[in-house]
Amino acid sequence: MYSIVVVPPPTSEDERNRTERNRTQHRLAPGERITFGRAGCGADLPIAHEGVSRRAGEIGAQGAFWTLSNLSREQTYVVENPEGAGEHIKVGPGRLDAPVPFEFSRIVLPAAGDLLPIEVWAPRHDYLHAEAGGDNAVGGTTAPAFSVDRTKRYFAVLAALCEPRLRGDPHAPLPTVDQVVDRLRPNWPAASRTSVQWNIDYLAVKLRLKPGPDEADQGPRLNGKKESLVSLALRFDLVREHDLLVLAAAPTDRLGRLAR
Repeated sequence: MYSIVVVPPPTSEDERNRTERNRTQHRLAPGERITFGRAGCGADLPIAHEGVSRRAGEIGAQGAFWTLSNLSREQTYVVENPEGAGEHIKVGPGRLDAPVPFEFSRIVLPAAGDLLPIEVWAPRHDYLHAEAGGDNAVGGTTAPAFSVDRTKRYFAVLAALCEPRLRGDPHAPLPTVDQVVDRLRPNWPAASRTSVQWNIDYLAVKLRLKPGPDEADQGPRLNGKKESLVSLALRFDLVREHDLLVLAAAPTDRLGRLAR
């Protein structure tokens, strides 16, 4: 039973024929390894690019994760989580058997001005089901680290702020307050700059990025409030891609009025 699937970078022929779905796949069972490097140098997974090292790296399959060895002397490899809104790890030159926990991953190889992707899928990830217990199986419940209610206006504001980066561009600029107002107005006709800004301020206090107004020590002014909110929300998965459903327009009647 294999535990990971490795998909090499598309060749020029793949790109011409747009046959990405038919690209060669290498399936590895736990304990198996595969090397990658410049084509013609004996690697298991040859990459036809002169900017790739002869022995560029090695991928090792484990149970629910995999390892990456960077065999180059100078290049740092980046392993991205395409579903993680910018989540990534760096594997420096000479690092051996760095563990990668992502279920879907993209190794980015810098090669003479190009960035070559190697995809690695680890579909054997398992998750604890709620009925199985966990730390709440016995005794009282554990207080949540961040308490958010997905039915509230503030959560819709947070989702709108996170949306560009959750849609696949981890470096996308954040929407302005006016853009957030426009995004929310189909479901919240009374949305305005004032109400959206109020919710942003409320989130900053609720998520403990700044003290509340009734606390004695107000601390320094919080600059980059939106950036801090989005960074915190994405880092701890307070907003995920499926949460963007809160931004979907509510159904309307034949006259375009919001259905009740």
